[in-house]
Amino acid sequence: MLANSPVHPVLLSKDLAQTRDFYHDKLGLEILVENEVLIEFRCGGGTKVIVTASTTGTADEQTQIRWEVEDLRAELDELRARGVVIEEYDLPGVKTENGIADMGFAWIGWVTDPGKNVLAIFQRKS
Repeated sequence: MLANSPVHPVLLSKDLAQTRDFYHDKLGLEILVENEVLIEFRCGGGTKVIVTASTTGTADEQTQIRWEVEDLRAELDELRARGVVIEEYDLPGVKTENGIADMGFAWIGWVTDPGKNVLAIFQRKS
């Protein structure tokens, strides 16, 4: 049954006002629900990202969610134009150039939201 059900990741935020600015104004996501405990944003394919208020935020530095796009470079250029910082990494197995890591089967870029949630933007290679 779960295999046929949509999944909507839930992230943590210590400041919902910053969250609103980042996801709505900078990433361009439509707000579906907003109240004092959460903001729900529309994504493609009937999916959503939900960010809830938290007193502690996240302590996890791993990628929390991933969007799959057709043109990673164009997406990253648009995000940069909106003031979003694209992460640069130089780690064993992950090195970015101009914000993009070649993972063999795909190209990936990362951004970090105000709650320290790491978000990936992914383009599968043909």
